[in-house]
Amino acid sequence: MNFDIDYIEKLSKVLKDNELTEISLEDGDCAITIRKDVIVAPTAISAAQVSAPAASAPKAAEAHSEAEKKGTPIVSPMVGTFYTSPSPDAKPFVTVGQSINKGDKVCIIEAMKLMNEIEAEISGKIVEICVQDGQPVEFGQVLMYVE
Repeated sequence: MNFDIDYIEKLSKVLKDNELTEISLEDGDCAITIRKDVIVAPTAISAAQVSAPAASAPKAAEAHSEAEKKGTPIVSPMVGTFYTSPSPDAKPFVTVGQSINKGDKVCIIEAMKLMNEIEAEISGKIVEICVQDGQPVEFGQVLMYVE
């Protein structure tokens, strides 16, 4: 059994719609696992912990304003390996400072030996590429920022 991109996207939707954190399927020599990170809020806050968020609040606001300065993120739609170009000797799809249009290919995410071309959902200028060529990426991870 081969898992095509449509099948993987359907599994991702099942994961999201049913508030699941992981789905694993295996058929012979093919296997797929789709996970999403879950952030668990603490249930009880002690007096010592109450002062800590006040100190970290400027950091959170700073991180949020930093993201606003960088522009709109392009995020990974799947777990896989990030590639900047279609082959090792080819030029990258995009570089920092380059203008792109909606629908332009910006990178490839390899998942389950399938090369998935990722297209820009917005037009603008690439201001930062957050992932290095050949680096593993997670679902929802910021790949680059467009302004």
